[in-house]
Amino acid sequence: MKKFFGEMFIDNEVLKEEHINYSIKLEYYQIINDNTENENKLKYGVEVEKTEYRKEGTISEREVIESLTNNEDEIKEILKILMKNEVTPVGLKDVIEEIFGKNLQIAKN
Repeated sequence: MKKFFGEMFIDNEVLKEEHINYSIKLEYYQIINDNTENENKLKYGVEVEKTEYRKEGTISEREVIESLTNNEDEIKEILKILMKNEVTPVGLKDVIEEIFGKNLQIAKN
């Protein structure tokens, strides 16, 4: 299950500096593992979805990292960091690895 955490549009000035002439929205979700059969699996993870609103149409990409922690407050703090730094799906794994200091396997959904 996933729970909406927050969304933001990347600032137009930042987009102009990068020569991007379309809007980009980032959405952040808390992933909750309800699988109680596997007690060893960590309960909370994150998902980041990026949507580009181009003239040709909408393009979306997302990245999911499950099983990061059993602490809901900790996952909320991680999501705050992701939002504050406008982390996109492409950078999600690197940022999470920096936070946790270890290599992670990404579960693509």
